[in-house]
Amino acid sequence: MQADSKSYDDINVTPMVDLYLVLLLIFIIMTTAGVQGVKVNLPKASAAAAKKMDAPKIQAITVDGQGNLKLNATAVSSLADLESKLASVKAQTPDFPAVVRGDSGTQYQAIMDVLNVLGRLGITQVGLATAKPTN
Repeated sequence: MQADSKSYDDINVTPMVDLYLVLLLIFIIMTTAGVQGVKVNLPKASAAAAKKMDAPKIQAITVDGQGNLKLNATAVSSLADLESKLASVKAQTPDFPAVVRGDSGTQYQAIMDVLNVLGRLGITQVGLATAKPTN
C-alpha cells in the first residue's frame, strides 16, 4: 500500500513532444505543397534589375513579331547566319554580353532558337530585354 499513496511530482512530457513533432511535420508538408503552381506575369522587370554593361561590346539580337532576326541593326536571314556572325564577333571578343529582345507577340520558340544558338557558341552573358513596369 505504500506505493499507492505516493504523490507524483514530475510530469511525463513525452506524449506532448510527440504531438508537437507530428504537428510540425504536418505544417512543413502543407507549406511546401502550397508553393507549387505559382502564377507569374512576364516579361516585366524593375529598373534596378538592369545591369550596367559596356555599350560597345553588347550584341543586341532582336526577334520581331513576324520572327525576323536582327543583329544590332542589321537584318539576319537565318539562324545559321546569326550563328556565323556571332562566331566572328566571339573570335574578336571572347567574352561579350548579348541581349535578346523579343516582341511580346513573338512565338516563344523563336526566342528559344536564339538562346540555343547562344548556348552552342558558349556565350554565357545573356540578358533578356523587358519593358519597365507601368506603375
